[in-house]
Amino acid sequence: MVYRVFVEKKPEEALESKALAGDLRSFLGIDSLEGLRIVNRYDVENISPELFSRCITTIFSEPQLDIVSDELRDTEGAKVFAVEFLPGQFDQRADSAEQCIQFVSMGERPCVRSAKVYVIYGNISEDELDEIKRYIVNPVECRLASMEVPKTLNINYVNSSTIAFIDGFCNMDLKELLVFLNSYSLSMEMDDLVFCQNYFKEEGREPTLTEIKLIDTYWSDHCRHTTFNTIIDSVSFEDKTIGEAWDRYLALREKLSRTKPICLMDIATIVASQLKAEGKLCKLDESEEINACTVKIDVKTEAGVEKWLLLFKNETHNHPTEIEPFGGAATCIGGAIRDPLSGRAYVYAAMRISGASDPTVDISETLEGKLPQRKLVSTAAAGYSSYGNQIGVATGMVEEIYHSGYAAKHMELGAVIAAAPKENVRREKPESGDLVLLIGGRTGRDGCGGATGSSKAHDLTSLETCGAEVQKGNAPEERKIQRLFRNPEAARLIKRCNDFGAGGVSVAIGELADGLEIDLDLVPKKYEGLDGTELAISESQERMAVVINKNYVNRFLELAESENLEATVVAKVTESPRMVMLWKGQTIADLSREFLDSGGAKKHINIAAATPMDFEKALPSDFETGMRETLSDLNVCSKQGLSERFDSTIGAGSVLMPFGGKNQKTPIQAMVHKISREKGDTSTCSFMSWGFNPKISEKSPYHGAYLAVVESISKLIAAGCPYKDLYLSLQEYFEKPLDDPKRWGKPLSALLGAFAAQQDLGVAAIGGKDSMSGSFEKLDVPPTLVSFAVGTGDIENVLSPEFKETGSYVCLLEPEYNDGLPVSSSLIKNFETIAELNTAGKLRAVYTPTYGAVAEAIFKMCIGNGLGFCYDEAIGLTTLFSHRYGSFILELSDCEPVGLLLGKTQKLPEISFDKTKLCIKELMKIYVGRLEGVYPSKTPESKLPCPSFDYFSKTQLKPRKPFA
Repeated sequence: MVYRVFVEKKPEEALESKALAGDLRSFLGIDSLEGLRIVNRYDVENISPELFSRCITTIFSEPQLDIVSDELRDTEGAKVFAVEFLPGQFDQRADSAEQCIQFVSMGERPCVRSAKVYVIYGNISEDELDEIKRYIVNPVECRLASMEVPKTLNINYVNSSTIAFIDGFCNMDLKELLVFLNSYSLSMEMDDLVFCQNYFKEEGREPTLTEIKLIDTYWSDHCRHTTFNTIIDSVSFEDKTIGEAWDRYLALREKLSRTKPICLMDIATIVASQLKAEGKLCKLDESEEINACTVKIDVKTEAGVEKWLLLFKNETHNHPTEIEPFGGAATCIGGAIRDPLSGRAYVYAAMRISGASDPTVDISETLEGKLPQRKLVSTAAAGYSSYGNQIGVATGMVEEIYHSGYAAKHMELGAVIAAAPKENVRREKPESGDLVLLIGGRTGRDGCGGATGSSKAHDLTSLETCGAEVQKGNAPEERKIQRLFRNPEAARLIKRCNDFGAGGVSVAIGELADGLEIDLDLVPKKYEGLDGTELAISESQERMAVVINKNYVNRFLELAESENLEATVVAKVTESPRMVMLWKGQTIADLSREFLDSGGAKKHINIAAATPMDFEKALPSDFETGMRETLSDLNVCSKQGLSERFDSTIGAGSVLMPFGGKNQKTPIQAMVHKISREKGDTSTCSFMSWGFNPKISEKSPYHGAYLAVVESISKLIAAGCPYKDLYLSLQEYFEKPLDDPKRWGKPLSALLGAFAAQQDLGVAAIGGKDSMSGSFEKLDVPPTLVSFAVGTGDIENVLSPEFKETGSYVCLLEPEYNDGLPVSSSLIKNFETIAELNTAGKLRAVYTPTYGAVAEAIFKMCIGNGLGFCYDEAIGLTTLFSHRYGSFILELSDCEPVGLLLGKTQKLPEISFDKTKLCIKELMKIYVGRLEGVYPSKTPESKLPCPSFDYFSKTQLKPRKPFA
């Protein structure tokens, strides 16, 4: 029998209903909306009436916050519809309920299905109702649900045990191969398919469909960085500066005796090789595990200095977030966490950088085949914050970059930082006889084809056809893995580990050793009916693959069980260098390691880099106009409403809160956290920052990338991080380059800019992530290279950016500039000057100007403590509104001015320039108001529930009849 219960928040707690009602009125313009209720509906099967009744007030609801009923009440005159997840999509609400009920009963796990019921009041027309449904229901993840109680929740899956062979594949001509390529929507190119055909001809057999899908996944741009590994045959430059950077790169290749082919990947990584050769990257921790950047650090403790590893990683989920914002963004941070977690490190802090088109535009301007930008960004923010808050990771910095090009595809970046005692991490080469265990979540259809899907350009049909590619996160499950891997005994049993990201079993297990035999029948499943191909490539989340010596497997299983984690032996390491997969007792895939690792047919390209355009900002006509334009710019205005959706205090290790000062208004430029230790304290902190300006990069990818590196490092320096042992991780995101030399010129120029900056500053990128599918129809994302910078320092040297005192001298410490770029020797000298002033206690606050230049910086430094500022009479508009990357604004403490005197802080809350005096309170209205409708910083007032409906009072008076 199926039991049903309805649960909704009491009126004062119904924030979700109020927020949705506000969206429907303001965004969709449905003024006839008079009231709205959101009711969570639960259907439960395989449970006794007594246990179900007991769980109503302990699991399905909180009596202090919720109203519970056995039927949907007070719907007269209302429009009612229900929404549920698509079959096969992970439903965390239902899954959590099932687990909790099992904990209570200590018996069999029941079956739970959830839905959200929307009750809408007012004179709503059918057209308006359809518009509301389209806004709420994303067809990729959910659907309208029946209002009837189902007879059973069980689903009869059709089981297949047949292995599909591609008969005649080896004899197909090019025309037939092209038809095959398109019919199976493969991401590989024709030359790759011909390469496969030749391989199977040599093997003397036809491939299985699983093998073709597996190879397509393995060789996808997402997994094998096909674009970045394409061989560059020739280049041409219209600009002397970019050409000189290319010559520097070639000279360095020669110096390092580099013989491997020239490609974008080589340009991105060569400075690290240079610094290693020069003995300057001695703290880099290298191994065959390359899931996260790893460096050796010293951690100060009460017992002395301990040897630790610091790990960091940036992850991108642009494609899945564009298609399904909540799940895509949630699994972005989930995927980012899993990389250092697979290195047995505890992830304690995260950063979110997203990119979008203007979310304030009217819904009528939404591109066909796209979700509205406002819906996309708000839902993505909810997904990322939901996952981060649940798993218990402090999100120290949240920023959203706006550019019209991101209408092509949303940008979703997650960066995390983690640490582990060095003694807990062993990395050994797997040996024949070792066993591979799958830990964590079960496998479903969610995420099938995600790796290949994210490697494609998209079109009008993508929203409808890519649903299976969207992964679903399960933060509590990953939290259990965090706890297990933090156990020193468990960590030391692991010889090698890989997280289940893109490619699922085929890549996560397939990369662990040269020789493997994988039994897909042993892979735990969420439900029956999955075929061998789905089991092989499903990207279901929150899973880890670990290699354990067979003698220690039982102990590891015990440790996993103690954390309520499912762990299963699914593969063994073999001597033969082949990856063999078994399903239903038959061989469904048998591929040589050499073939898999080849990456497919070698790609070649000729590149033409265009001349950069002028990227300098236009000066405003006057100071007041400049301030108003600057503070209303989407890339400058307040995003506090967005940031406060995320918990920055988890773990009690945050040194700088996201917004500083007594008013908590000045945004930080770098997140700083104590290294997380289970027991005892430390004064050793990690620093992480980012840098990127889309307006500069669209004009000159070279200068944009160079300045992104400068910006990220300067932010660390401004926060008090010492200029030593700094590391970079780069995130590239570009349009689909196709075979167009000019389109290829954009990533080439950007990487040469980043290369030149690394060489000039002596800081190397030791990791990164490339995404080359930012195209939709004829629209492309702006050339994007985001630089993430990481360092460590002591808590006593940390600086916050808000002005502290009235009457302080405020100075601008600038480097020399050449062609719009800071001269490196001058810049490094200023880094050292700031460190000296900080050590001497002469700095109260430091800020490095970014997108909005000095004008933005001064305003933001003022608002934290409600101070004002008076500019020196010698300062002109050029100083305030022109780019000043690599410069520093210093609030000095009892010392003579350093650099250019900008002015002094004052008690009066206004900013004075020449004869113009601007009230900060009035400027705040501009600064805060720009995104208030998208990310409210205050809970909006609502007329809901509608006064004409006495629903809540009636419900509270009605006794709830007992459940049958």
